[in-house]
Formats: sequence, structure tokens, C-alpha cells
Amino acid sequence: MDMRYTYDGIELAYSIEGQGDTIVLLHGWGCDRNIWRPTVEFLGNSYRIIAVDFAGFGQSQEPNKVWGVEEYTRSIEALMQELGVESPILFGHSFGGRVSLLYASRNRCSGVVLTDAAGVRPKRSFSYYRKVYTYKLMKHLLPLLIGQHKAQMLLEQRRAKSGSSDYNRASQMMRAILSKCVNEDLCHVMPKIEASTLLFWGDRDTATPLSDGQKMERLIANSMLVVAEGCGHFAMLENPELWQKSVENFLKMNR
Repeated sequence: MDMRYTYDGIELAYSIEGQGDTIVLLHGWGCDRNIWRPTVEFLGNSYRIIAVDFAGFGQSQEPNKVWGVEEYTRSIEALMQELGVESPILFGHSFGGRVSLLYASRNRCSGVVLTDAAGVRPKRSFSYYRKVYTYKLMKHLLPLLIGQHKAQMLLEQRRAKSGSSDYNRASQMMRAILSKCVNEDLCHVMPKIEASTLLFWGDRDTATPLSDGQKMERLIANSMLVVAEGCGHFAMLENPELWQKSVENFLKMNR
């Protein structure tokens, strides 16, 4: 059943299916709740599943100010309070992992499943910082040298060549939000997570590398890491058999 909830003036879309203990599905950047459809299909007969479109994705409205992980987490906390959910099982992929980590660090959860999750601030090379600060310098100087219109065209061309696909596809507001969220490091909240945690990772993930999952395993006390060999950032879709088996075993152990 598709539903709507208004948080901070923003309409969020979500769906509820099935009955039983509550699982909350949180998608990654550039995706929406539909990415969880295969997971819903094998869990829907045993659980009550809430799948959310984050603000700015799917059928949910875009924030009217620059949100960080804190604001996204508060929106999920508010929705859970509205629905009377006290101890959900959280599933987070990529960006959804960021929100899951912060949520689980300060709320009671019956379990946490993180797959190719973000939350460890990436190590940056010298070339990265050179590129970033060169762009910032151009952004301030070019309008003065060649005018606003030409400057904007050149900056857009540079951004298209050097920016990530997520960044290039996003609106101006969502670009600002992505820039804020991607630089937030959540390692400090990981030791506060008390719930049993399953980490499911592709060993060829280049967006959130396996080393991130290994670090989370060290920092989250009651956690275990399952590695999907030959898989990338969408390991749950690339190896659905291992994903299903790992999730079912984890849920059985924590009932």
C-alpha cells in the first residue's frame, strides 16, 4: 500500500506490505524504494515491510534546504514514530547505510543489515583536492573574467567531465546535499550500535570499498561480514542467492 507522510513540509512516499516484525528498507543515492523489490518478494510473507523513498528521490519531494545525514535520519525517526514502530530491523544500502548507522546508534533496533553501505569518509588523494580547489577557484574568478553566462557554461562542461554520475544527474539542491552527506564520517557512532548487524559486501565495490565494510565490522561490536566475491556496489542484486541466504540466516538467528 502506497502512502504519504509530511515531514518538515516535505511529502515523503513510502509503502507497507506484509505482517509481522517490522523491516525498514532504506535505499541508496540515485535509487528509490523499488530497488528493494527482490528483497520484499522473499521476506514479504514473514514480515511487515516499510520501504521509504528518501526526500528528493522516487515519489518523495525534494528538501527545500540543504539536508545532511542528520536531517535524513530525523525524517525516518519521525516516520517511525508516526507509524508506532519502536524497534525496527533496518536494511540500508549505500546512502541508506548512512542513515541506518546514525539511526541505530541512538534508537532501539532489532537488527541492522548494511549492504555496500556508506559511512566511512573516503580517503582523498592529492589530485582529488587539486581538482576540487581548482574548480572552486574557477567558480569565483571566471565570472569576473569572462562574464556570468560564459563562466557557467565552462563550469558545467568541467563538472560533466570530472563529476560523478550521481552529482551530474542531480538538481542544484540535491548536488549541495550530496556534497554535504558524502563528506560526513560516521565512524564515531558505529561503536554505539548495540543491535546485531549483518554486513554484506561486494569485494569489487569501488564506491564503498570492502575496506569500509571491514572497518565497520571492527567498530560495530555485534557484527559479521559476508563477502560476495566478484560483485560490485550492488552485491545484493548481483548475487541474489547469497544475499537471500545470508539475510534469512541472520534474521533466524536474531528472532
